[in-house]
Amino acid sequence: MKNIFVGNLSFGATEAGVRSMFEAYGTVERVNLITDRDTGQARGFGFVEMATNEEADRAIAELNGRELDGRALNVNEARPKTERSSGGGGGRRNNRW
Repeated sequence: MKNIFVGNLSFGATEAGVRSMFEAYGTVERVNLITDRDTGQARGFGFVEMATNEEADRAIAELNGRELDGRALNVNEARPKTERSSGGGGGRRNNRW
């Protein structure tokens, strides 16, 4: 199974629409369009998991640069998720020296 990144999606893109586009190249296991945690608005990208590497590679080759809803898609193999450091600011807060 291979995970594919799909970027530059229109904000009106649907999981069903993305699924049907990829199903032309093989079995789609899962489609996950990313939305903003606070607003629920689409963020313009998502991920597609395909059953075999061969089908995924063919979909990537055929769909990268193809237009959907007037936007050229950015389609490539998804990179593994990186660890995020927790916290922020890097220092103590409210210190009075």
